[in-house]
Amino acid sequence: MDHNHATEAGTGGTGEPEGCFSVESADESLVFVEPVMRDLVEVYQELMRLRTERQELATVLGAEARLADLRGRIEQKVERLKALRQELAGVGCEPKDLVGGLVDFPARFEGRKVWLCWKLGEPSVAWWHELPDGFAGRRPIDAEFRARVRDALASAVEPIRPD
Repeated sequence: MDHNHATEAGTGGTGEPEGCFSVESADESLVFVEPVMRDLVEVYQELMRLRTERQELATVLGAEARLADLRGRIEQKVERLKALRQELAGVGCEPKDLVGGLVDFPARFEGRKVWLCWKLGEPSVAWWHELPDGFAGRRPIDAEFRARVRDALASAVEPIRPD
């Protein structure tokens, strides 16, 4: 599936500083991100299945033709995964788990980089975590966090005015 989108590469899709999202812009990007992640999860599952099949056939005599076919199919899946990851990189988010469909969006909070966190099946971006904490350290996004992330972006986007 080809995924067309109208976001600016690397800007969080709404003109924010490179590599930064607001909660709102991360939510807006889900229209594009969700189908790409669904494809990533599906292609990854198929790749794992093909690799298992290849391992099982590796010791079977006379399976050379089938192994060659599997190698070609595996290579196609790997290339497709790279292309899908590149599509997400163009939006500015990062896939973190290809089994569960986890995606992180970089954001700024209290002067530091954090991740806004979304997983396939969730209706919106409702979680965040510090960079080293990962999925286990997810915290719910509340109104105060949302406002602080938005304020951090606004102060970074607005030009400095002379006094």
